[in-house]
Amino acid sequence: MSDKDTLSTYRGKRDFARTAEPQGQPGEAGEQPVYVVQIHDATTLHFDFRLECEGVLKSWSVPKGPSTDPKTKRLAMPTEDHPMEYRHFEGVIPRGEYGAGPVIVWDQGTYEPLTRDFPRALAKGHISFRLHDGKLRGEWALSRFRSGEDGEREAWLLVKKNDRYASPRPGVDPQRVRSAISSRTLKQVAEHGEERMPEGDTGT
Repeated sequence: MSDKDTLSTYRGKRDFARTAEPQGQPGEAGEQPVYVVQIHDATTLHFDFRLECEGVLKSWSVPKGPSTDPKTKRLAMPTEDHPMEYRHFEGVIPRGEYGAGPVIVWDQGTYEPLTRDFPRALAKGHISFRLHDGKLRGEWALSRFRSGEDGEREAWLLVKKNDRYASPRPGVDPQRVRSAISSRTLKQVAEHGEERMPEGDTGT
């Protein structure tokens, strides 16, 4: 897959002279693909759920955040592919830039694809996967229920499978939770306005 195909939309929305978000390149797959969940207080407060696939982070905006209750289906709106380096991004996107507002890394880990030919299944609109090493655990599924045709925006559902990690407990309060990489809250990130990106990270 070409660089233009994967990240041109992402780059076209951002002025990298103003934002500390990574410009990025498609990365090479590691031993096990990664996932990240960021909380982003932009025009609306939401969670960004991202899965590594074909050298980029496939991304969905989840307004209410992931739910560990299998009976609760969460709306997940697809957004543009993000570079692999974005999994480390934490800071404040400046005013006037796309998605202006603070961002924290709430959860991160690795995942195990449960669907055969994962990229093809993703394109067809249904994937299952098992999350490891983070706050979210166990089996999950993402399913497209609206194709985006006829002027409607494409939409998916994020659902927890019924396994030992399933729980009916309510979701987290995004204003109170702390970052998985800095232990800061959204408010603390907004007050300091610092961007967090490990030096020398190549996104591979």
